Amino acid sequence: MKILNRGFWEEIIQLTATHSIVIDRPKGQPHPCYREMIYPLDYGYIENTSASDGGGIDVWIGSLELKTLTGILCTFDTLKNDAEIKILLGCTSQEVETIIDFHGQAMKMLYIQKPED
Repeated sequence: MKILNRGFWEEIIQLTATHSIVIDRPKGQPHPCYREMIYPLDYGYIENTSASDGGGIDVWIGSLELKTLTGILCTFDTLKNDAEIKILLGCTSQEVETIIDFHGQAMKMLYIQKPED
């Protein structure tokens, strides 16, 4: 059994390269339902994909010039009993921490950094 499957990461890279990313919650904007939550980075979804919430696969966009795959964040919302993945592109290690902090205490998370080639 392979724990780190190269094909998994290659498919995510291909997906982000061939599908448009829609930023529907720009950095500095409040969450539509929880106005006190301000998005610390651009947040959106990948067009023509599907996630468990019925929308597209979620994406966080960091400040690095190259928007290459940083990793994925697996989340479990303990209030809604909902699990999702979020793709992180072009994020610094500090931005990864900021994203994790943004999701708060109700979310249990597992961050998986893309392995180096």
